[in-house]
Amino acid sequence: MNAAEIRKRFLEYFEKNGHFIEESAPLIPKDDPSLMFTNAGMVQFKKVFLGQEKRDYNRATTSQKCLRVGGKHNDLENVGRTARHHTFFEMLGNFSFGDYFKEDAIKFCWEFLTEELKLDKDRLYITIYKDDDEAGELWKKLCNIPEERIFKLGEKDNFWSMGDTGPCGPCSEVHFDQGEEVGCGPNCGIGKCDCDRYLEIWNLVFMQYDQAEDGTRTELPRPSIDTGMGLERIAAVCQGVASNYETDLFQSIIQYTADLAGVKYRENEEIDTALQVIADHSRAIAFLIPDQVLPSNEGRGYILRRLIRRAYRFGKLMGLEGSFLWKTASKVIDDMGGHYKELEETRDFMVEVVKGEEEGFAKTLDKGLELLEEELAELKKTNAKIVPGETTFKLYDTYGFPIDIVRDIAEKHGMDVDEPSFDTLMQEQKDRSKAAWKGSGEKDVASIFQTLLEQDVTSEFSGYDTMADQSDIAYLMNMDGSVVSSLPEGATGWLVAGVTPFYGESGGQVGDTGEIAASAGKAEVSDTVKPSKNLTAHKITVVEGELKTGDPVFLNVDRSQRLATMRNHTVTHLLHAALQKVLGDHAKQAGSLVGPDRLRFDFTHIKGLSQDEIAEVEAIVNQNVLDAIPVDRSVMSIEDAQAKGATALFGEKYGDTVSIIEVPGVSMEFCGGTHLDNTGIAGGFVITSESGVAAGIRRIEAATGGNAIAYLNERRAAVAEAGAMLKARPEELSKKVKDLQQQVKDMAKEMKSLQAKLASGAGRDMMSEIEEINGVKVLAVELEAPNMGVMLEQMDALRSKIDSGIICLVAGHDEGKVSVALAVTKDLHDRFKAGDLIKPVAGEVGGGGGGRPDLARAGGSNAAGIPNAIAKIKELVAG
Repeated sequence: MNAAEIRKRFLEYFEKNGHFIEESAPLIPKDDPSLMFTNAGMVQFKKVFLGQEKRDYNRATTSQKCLRVGGKHNDLENVGRTARHHTFFEMLGNFSFGDYFKEDAIKFCWEFLTEELKLDKDRLYITIYKDDDEAGELWKKLCNIPEERIFKLGEKDNFWSMGDTGPCGPCSEVHFDQGEEVGCGPNCGIGKCDCDRYLEIWNLVFMQYDQAEDGTRTELPRPSIDTGMGLERIAAVCQGVASNYETDLFQSIIQYTADLAGVKYRENEEIDTALQVIADHSRAIAFLIPDQVLPSNEGRGYILRRLIRRAYRFGKLMGLEGSFLWKTASKVIDDMGGHYKELEETRDFMVEVVKGEEEGFAKTLDKGLELLEEELAELKKTNAKIVPGETTFKLYDTYGFPIDIVRDIAEKHGMDVDEPSFDTLMQEQKDRSKAAWKGSGEKDVASIFQTLLEQDVTSEFSGYDTMADQSDIAYLMNMDGSVVSSLPEGATGWLVAGVTPFYGESGGQVGDTGEIAASAGKAEVSDTVKPSKNLTAHKITVVEGELKTGDPVFLNVDRSQRLATMRNHTVTHLLHAALQKVLGDHAKQAGSLVGPDRLRFDFTHIKGLSQDEIAEVEAIVNQNVLDAIPVDRSVMSIEDAQAKGATALFGEKYGDTVSIIEVPGVSMEFCGGTHLDNTGIAGGFVITSESGVAAGIRRIEAATGGNAIAYLNERRAAVAEAGAMLKARPEELSKKVKDLQQQVKDMAKEMKSLQAKLASGAGRDMMSEIEEINGVKVLAVELEAPNMGVMLEQMDALRSKIDSGIICLVAGHDEGKVSVALAVTKDLHDRFKAGDLIKPVAGEVGGGGGGRPDLARAGGSNAAGIPNAIAKIKELVAG
């Protein structure tokens, strides 16, 4: 049974048992700032477990994309070297949100393993938490598991948590006995060893608690179930192989890579490790880039860069030349693109990103090897036998060298590596990274409204049709979320009404502002938020009287602010479509901010836009505005929306029904924001800036309507001012500036020529100042030169005239600074080296320097010491 069939059977089995098949969440956890990557199936359901979010179902099943390379689950250094460690993996899971609990979870697990997958019941063993007698009794009662195959373990093994904080609970694991031949000896057994004989295949977490940062645990609102079974492991069991890498999930990539390298799998341990590393990392690379992680030097992008570099190095060890990872990652798309559609959609972009990163690292790798050889050569001069940990760490951190490569090369030179020191520096780096990680994800306001969310409080949004409405105050709260019955004049807090025309911040659109008035009081609304899909809350300051729960109120949105925001939101959709038309389909939205003053749009693209591309995008959007196209909003089932070809935005989760915004013939996107009725109301569009915000992510900021006119007026004023200064009309400015630039360039060239002539002229006179000291010709003089460049030109001229000797040139500059250049002809290197001589000479002018045996340079800060410097070189030669 291949892995795709196992995945299909799993999802269909749980669907048959009342579970909703939820799509895999992205590898970037959108709503959990504590995580760098999605590392378990339950991550996308965290708010559901905490009671902060309601779904249209209370049972779900998924095949979740996961990545574990940092923090608590740091497996990277073991990947490729063991049978089970991976970076990217798929977690099969079934979940209950306050519906069924331990009994049904155990029953489903046993039935799927023994009836759907036909695993041998006698080879299945169970572990439970040491205090969870209930689970043990259920395994015996429901599955007829004999007591001797049920093991009680402690918190380390059988109490699960997603991280340092969050949902957690006791768990029960199912293990598969792979046979004595896989075992480690007579003491082999569950809880006794770490060998692979009793392989953990499924973990059932009985989710009962929420763990805080201080380690305290509180009961979750509803006991729930979270289970996880690695697809790679269960595939290995079903296919009867000893290693995950021998399953069909990896073999296709491994054999493809082996063919590229001209090697065989399972003939050489080092080659096997290299092939397994490349297969694993290619999977991670192929999945990270479609989820908008791109190579960089920090955060998630740094993890991707490390994966690419680690895989590339192992490829080089096998003799692979040039770029190859884009090919192996493309092979992953061939194998898995059928289930994960986003892979095929972003194939071309992925190839471009990986190729560029490989080519850049090839240069870095060569530089690192060169530096390592230089360092080893220096160590040999001192008869050192140990490569310092600092050297190894620098090579790892800067050039991506693993310690094993440094170790291998050092061994060839008869040296060892100071690994304890390296390990210490690595741990310090991890600690710094952990401290610096600020997390990511959307602004989390749900915790403030925990009380209301647990009571399933909702409000109705009427703002698609009106900007003013009437309702009653349902709840008033202080800023910390505590519910109160009233808010007096001057107080700031939160107001929830049964119906509201105010749009709560979501989907990149900022929250509305405005006013809420009652008979006994009035409040200004400074922000509006959405703690959940069906709840809107207004941040208010009471400016008159008092507001009380139950008061009838008039809710009035600031119309000018809302209209300006709607202009920017509708045009954002036009901009997205225009970018894809000009740059290609890979230019997908990676974030946006839509407010009344401006719009900001982030999108995936490798390089900056040219002026011609910016102009073309602007022209397309403005033509759409001039065409005054009606904007349609419709609500339909998600299936119908997908069938119509509507674009769903990255990372968003949608319910059974969705809102679609369509500009016919131009754009059709899933969107719950507020929009214009007609593109013509936008009034115009101008791009104010285009820049890079991360590797492979570009950002456009733009303005519409009156803001666009104001921006253009500012630029027109700036052009007029520049024209007045240069005495040129606007259309002449470009030529005028080019002419001035050429004049400056010509003057600089002329000045350099005059400086060279001055120095050269002095050079002709300086030949007569050569002295013979201790049998050596010495020319040591002070000259006028504006910089070191001119001095070196003069040095070259003098060296061409002196067959044997020492030349020392010293020049003073502005602010007392001094430059020294010193040359020694090759025939004198057994007696004098420029790099040795220049240090004491530079010391006389308060500086230091160094260089090669034939040429050295130095700088100083004491011009008064120039005569002493000239005397010092003569003294050194005289001995």
